[in-house]
Amino acid sequence: MWQAAFMISGYILIILGFVMLIPAGLDASDVPFLDMPFVVSALITVFFGFLLFLSNHVKIERISLRQGYLTTIVSWVAVCLFSSLPFILCHCVPNISDAVFEATSGITGTGATIMENVEKLPQSVLMWRSLLNYIGGLGVVIFAVALLPFLGIGGMQIFQHENSDSNDKFMPKFSYIAKRIVFIYLSLMIIASCALYLCGMGWFDAVNHAMSAIGTGGFSTKNNSIAAFHNISIELCIMIFMLAGALPMTFYILLLRGTDADRNGQVRTFLKIIGGISLIWCIYLYCVTNYSWSEVLRYGIFTVISIVTTTGLSSVNYIEWGVWVTAGILFLSLIGGCTGSTCGSIKTLRWQVVFAFLRKHLISAIDTHRVVPLKIGTVNMSEKVTISVFVYLLSFIICCIGLILLVSSFGIDFKTSAAAVIACIANVGIGSVDVIGPAGNYAFFSQGIKGILCFAMLLGRLEIMTILVLLTKSFWRD
Repeated sequence: MWQAAFMISGYILIILGFVMLIPAGLDASDVPFLDMPFVVSALITVFFGFLLFLSNHVKIERISLRQGYLTTIVSWVAVCLFSSLPFILCHCVPNISDAVFEATSGITGTGATIMENVEKLPQSVLMWRSLLNYIGGLGVVIFAVALLPFLGIGGMQIFQHENSDSNDKFMPKFSYIAKRIVFIYLSLMIIASCALYLCGMGWFDAVNHAMSAIGTGGFSTKNNSIAAFHNISIELCIMIFMLAGALPMTFYILLLRGTDADRNGQVRTFLKIIGGISLIWCIYLYCVTNYSWSEVLRYGIFTVISIVTTTGLSSVNYIEWGVWVTAGILFLSLIGGCTGSTCGSIKTLRWQVVFAFLRKHLISAIDTHRVVPLKIGTVNMSEKVTISVFVYLLSFIICCIGLILLVSSFGIDFKTSAAAVIACIANVGIGSVDVIGPAGNYAFFSQGIKGILCFAMLLGRLEIMTILVLLTKSFWRD
């Protein structure tokens, strides 16, 4: 069981090491080759990757459920640890725990940062942060599409069921779906980069923010995030690509194939949620602030999209809007984008199942003899899927409560503890209180709290159950 996990993790580390050479190119003119922090990090990462791969090489005919869980966790933890090497070797963080926090935040697409002045960082480090958002988002999509259906966690098995039949298997083998996801993902990033450049960003900022938006990660090259550009065209462009990253990558594949890409209605429901909340949000802002209607639409819609898609980029300091708005931010962060996208949090499809289940039981309570199917779009939900969704939600709530209490035990007030834990476990990054809001960061937390929040980020990104199952005795029983 461990051999397969270590071998696959080694292979992933080798790829990660070669990715580190991309930001190394930005240091090429200033630093000797072997003194470059990213080159040294790449050599270390590739060395340990080959070591793990070769020492555990085994022919894998099929991956069992236990191997699937273990491989997922080992590989993500390994990537988080080795991704922190450039931050350490560049001397841009005060200690190892901060480097691991920044790397974990980047690779999980959370976007929480301990950097107090990102504009002073070398371009190579800024590029690395954005790359972590980007490759982390791709890793999440592959994980969701390829592994979750077989692990039965809830969500993607619905997609697998609705897009397959005896005549035309949508996913005959993993390589088919993976290649197309990579193509769509790369294409979106290139289009976003060009669009942002045409809107007025320099190429460096455009590429970085494109990776951040498509990966719904939230890292920026500016201290004030998108607000630093003061450009409505850039904000509109970022909104479009945050939404693009929040849709299932498989949705684009099905669109290109000319088939029904939204049989479960997840995309339509997600866009309706964005539209409805944005309308309410803008009306409220117009009533309580001095913004004009154009400013209300500009800042209100951007904030809603950024939080619901768990991107965390900001065009304004929404903390200044008052307590009701910050409370709303907390709840918005629990919605999430579509299943099979780069987003974190609970996700739209699970909420569809919850409300369909509630509707079914409300109708049954009035008409006890009526048979009400549990239906999402044109897809009938099985009992197994419904149970898995509710188990996930229960686990999410329990983990939130436990982690909030744990952070509070370090002397942090409950409001800040709750905001930090929810922002991290939902992979939103920016919180609903001033110290970790658009104008704040996570640097003031102790190393112990940062460790807890790193765990929360991984817990949320790996769909809770993937990690919790390792804590059961039956998992380790032969």
